[in-house]
Amino acid sequence: MTPLSLLGAQTFLTKLTSGDALEQQIMLISNNANAQVPPIRSERVVLSSIPMEVADKNVQLGYPRVCIYSSSVKNYRTEKFRSFSGEVAVAVEIWASGDLITDVDTWIHYYVEAVAEILQESAGDWGSGMFYSGDYDVQFQVAKPGGLGFVEAAKLTFFLNVSVT
Repeated sequence: MTPLSLLGAQTFLTKLTSGDALEQQIMLISNNANAQVPPIRSERVVLSSIPMEVADKNVQLGYPRVCIYSSSVKNYRTEKFRSFSGEVAVAVEIWASGDLITDVDTWIHYYVEAVAEILQESAGDWGSGMFYSGDYDVQFQVAKPGGLGFVEAAKLTFFLNVSVT
């Protein structure tokens, strides 16, 4: 069985990449706003907690990219006779980079909106004892030198309620 600390992140990765869902959502949002936003291709959505500084040295990880990982696991044991009844926090780090700081600062908001839209559409039962309520939190980082000139990141965090025997 896949560890709970991986299962939630893997499940969301599949939701973002199946049928190029994230790429399609970015195109839809940017077209509706008449904006030019580089797509995030499915191969740039990875299951990793690698820090941005280390990832920049890895040629295989280009921009823009999304890194998904579990940031915490809490077993509250609120349900008797369950080995786990608690929550798993899943972090989705979205990174954008480009020559112009104004572009990067704009693109990150479209990327967050696209990820959040897919997440909102996914509210409910995720199977394997996981349930997503629809709540999430986004934290934006300021742009800084790096990547392809400038890089900006946002971290979206959500919690899965999990109950397994």
